Amino acid sequence: MTTSQTHTQTATDPPADPPTARPPARPALWDRRFTLFFTARTISLVGDAMMPVAAALAVGALYGISGVGYVLGTWTGTFVVLVLFGGVFADRFGARRMMVGADLVRVLTQGVLAVAFFAGTPPFWLLVTMAALAGAAVAMFLPGANGMVPLVADEPQRANATLKVADALAHLVGPALAGLLIALTGAGTVYAIDAGTFLLSALCLALVRLAPSDADSSARTGSSLRRDLRQGWQEFRARTWMWSVILIWVGFGVLLFGPLVPLSSALIGDRLGPNAYGLAVSFLGVGTVLGGLLALRLRPARPLAAGAAAMALYTLLPLSVALGGGLPVLLAGHVIGGGALAFWSVMWATSVQTHTPPAVLNRVSAYELAGSVSGIALGQILAGPAIALASPGRLLLVSAGTCLAGCVALLAIPAIRTLRRAAPATESGKQPATPAAG
Repeated sequence: MTTSQTHTQTATDPPADPPTARPPARPALWDRRFTLFFTARTISLVGDAMMPVAAALAVGALYGISGVGYVLGTWTGTFVVLVLFGGVFADRFGARRMMVGADLVRVLTQGVLAVAFFAGTPPFWLLVTMAALAGAAVAMFLPGANGMVPLVADEPQRANATLKVADALAHLVGPALAGLLIALTGAGTVYAIDAGTFLLSALCLALVRLAPSDADSSARTGSSLRRDLRQGWQEFRARTWMWSVILIWVGFGVLLFGPLVPLSSALIGDRLGPNAYGLAVSFLGVGTVLGGLLALRLRPARPLAAGAAAMALYTLLPLSVALGGGLPVLLAGHVIGGGALAFWSVMWATSVQTHTPPAVLNRVSAYELAGSVSGIALGQILAGPAIALASPGRLLLVSAGTCLAGCVALLAIPAIRTLRRAAPATESGKQPATPAAG
């Protein structure tokens, strides 16, 4: 064929279809790293969910309500005091190592308590001591658990939503399982199973293999503890959207989350009976599952703005209790509230993980954990004295108003409202750090 024939043939052929740009495939979530991490977290979450019931029933039967308060208060207080150091150590020695070590400590504490309950009546000093050690272990564990998510999942939002669903399911299964086991076999069995969950969690985390460039694989040296704490604080303070949310969350802890359980349990129990409160808690868990599933599908461009808008629906939970509606209204309020809080939690965790440099992520997570938990602890302490000033119903109306006002404040702060979703994962599977907002 001559050149002219070639040109003629080319001219008469139908034009080739233009190449279509295919959207990049979403990275697979369930690879070996995330599967092991998810298994570890799910197993330990079931164990965690069993413990409040075990403490309330087993410790309460021996030492009364004040004994339960001292044991749980020791756990919470130790956590708040030490969590900042947990963030420093996770950044310095690696999140995975700290989490494995913390799980092994909890194998020891829960195993000791299991033996003590099997042997008879544990002395009170032993219960308090083990609670302090367990609280310290959780303080070492949780900052790294947040920082590990970007290391084991290329899409942190999907990972966080999946973990939130698992958390909700664990809190549906764990308390019921603990109550059943204590009734059938005694508290020793619950503590023994709890120790086993932490052992399996440690094993799964030890099998996670991270890239050599990941923060877990290289210890940082040459930096003092004080300098590490100061750097974490500077990174936390530099992000207006972050410290603004935590300030609002401290207010939520004192006036909303902290008093909600004691006030609502008393009010619902007096009006509808104890079984109604248990049912309401179960429906809260159902809502949490639904909120996590919704967060798996929605990817808002401004995650904190979307989360704040969803969080406004949480107002319906304390409102449904305060206004004294029937059981259907109460359950609907708990489902909607659980879904709203779960959706916000996923948006918040993903924003923190993807807008914070990996080298300081664990320390920054520790600061936001310390702020959030301290507000809740203060709210729990003040709930009892507050009843002397107003009825539980009136106090829950204050909680509902606080929730709505806090969500308005979240949306009114430009650094929170305008924070955009981080860019998709890079080729190496890492989320790029974006400049701090504000």
